[in-house]
Amino acid sequence: MGLSSKKASEGATSYSANPRYSEIESINSPRTRHVDDNAPNVFSAFVFAITFIAVTALGFVIACEMNIWILCIGFVAAALAIMTVRIASQWEHVIVLRLGTFNRMAGPGLYFTIPFIDHIALRADMRTMLTGFGAEETLTSDLVPVNVDAAVFWMVWDAEKACMEVENYYDAVLMAAQTALRDAIGRKSITDVTVHRDKLDQELREKIEEKAGPWGISIISVEIRDIVIPKELQKNMAAAAEAEREKDARIVLAEVEKDVASMLLEATEIYRKDEMAFELRSMHLLSEGVKESNGTIVIPSAYSEGFKREKPKE
Repeated sequence: MGLSSKKASEGATSYSANPRYSEIESINSPRTRHVDDNAPNVFSAFVFAITFIAVTALGFVIACEMNIWILCIGFVAAALAIMTVRIASQWEHVIVLRLGTFNRMAGPGLYFTIPFIDHIALRADMRTMLTGFGAEETLTSDLVPVNVDAAVFWMVWDAEKACMEVENYYDAVLMAAQTALRDAIGRKSITDVTVHRDKLDQELREKIEEKAGPWGISIISVEIRDIVIPKELQKNMAAAAEAEREKDARIVLAEVEKDVASMLLEATEIYRKDEMAFELRSMHLLSEGVKESNGTIVIPSAYSEGFKREKPKE
């Protein structure tokens, strides 16, 4: 990225000193380097070699001999060439200062600078960056100590501001994220922290964006990776959750029994008004009981007389 790997790692020394966060720091973008990051150095070496060979060959043709002066001239010309002709990778924007003041933003690709007059202030990596951060033993609003690990995805959208407005934008984003996380946890209860992670993510993104925006940095998203609470409290929370589930189950069971009682009361009214319906229901229950036990039932023929309605007398 724009900051060198060495500078970024030095800025995060205090953060990585805690063994708990060694895993988080290992995923940070400055630790991930690519082979193509050496492309400017390889190109400079190529320019130096070509210029040195060309100048010394020209001097040899003119002087018809090779001497120390031709070699010195070739060396100086090659050194000036690598300070003049430069390249930037596709994902880089280069801030060029002229006599100490901002001149332009160059790259990606080939660009030129004036030796001893222009110098490179920053190579800003415009790709999406990942920074892990955390808060250890931070008290919630109900005085519960928690350890929270999180990650922020961000990118530089204005390389000039990232160079001019803040000394080390990577460390600044890291510190802003840690501060925002501690502040957010301190204003929320343990239930809000553990249950409403999505709201906490959104709040953190807005808080970090508010600080990093003037630095030319955009916060894409913030994600809570892990929340660790004391084991004693975990047991209490588990017991409370189990009691809440049992309460809900009892409420549902009571509502079901209420509905069943209501239906039985309605059925009772029907059977009271129609004795034949009651007798049919009795026969149905008896038949179902026999089926389940794989038995047989013998009903006297006289029993069926009860289902015959008497004809009205003429």
